[in-house]
Amino acid sequence: MSTAPVTPHAPAPAVRLRVPTDEDALTWHRVFDDPQVMEFFGGRSAELSAYEELTARQRRHDAELGYCLWTVTDEDDTVLGFTGAQPWPHTHYGPVGATEIGWRLGRPAWGRGYATTAARTTLERLRAAGVGEVVAMVHSRNARSMAVAERLGMRHAESYATPRGQEAYCFRLEL
Repeated sequence: MSTAPVTPHAPAPAVRLRVPTDEDALTWHRVFDDPQVMEFFGGRSAELSAYEELTARQRRHDAELGYCLWTVTDEDDTVLGFTGAQPWPHTHYGPVGATEIGWRLGRPAWGRGYATTAARTTLERLRAAGVGEVVAMVHSRNARSMAVAERLGMRHAESYATPRGQEAYCFRLEL
């Protein structure tokens, strides 16, 4: 019988989720302007206009659906990235018609529990909004995101080839 001490889990970090503002487009652009952050999203940050469109779309989703990709901030109100859910945005591949949960954080926030904590809050909000199931589409080499999906209780259900010819795993979770 082992007498090694049990190490308690670190407490979950404090996070806040809020509907993205116009200013968040520039902040997301800056936070994601890192080749490592964008490794599985084409290798570089999108143009600012793409983030302006994305934040505007998320405000519409929040107004119409009650959920969106929310801006994630820490206890000091520093923007870390986004976490939330939206309708799967593609019509030609993947889990068409599904609600996708997702997260993308700047590198300083990696490995500190922010993605998992914010995603758990997202799941609570989705349950309250009456969403019955979520998917997470994860690049087949993105071990960090797969680990978050698994910590949420999600299970790999199927795989898809992306338009770029890469493999993406679809994780699913019934709420």
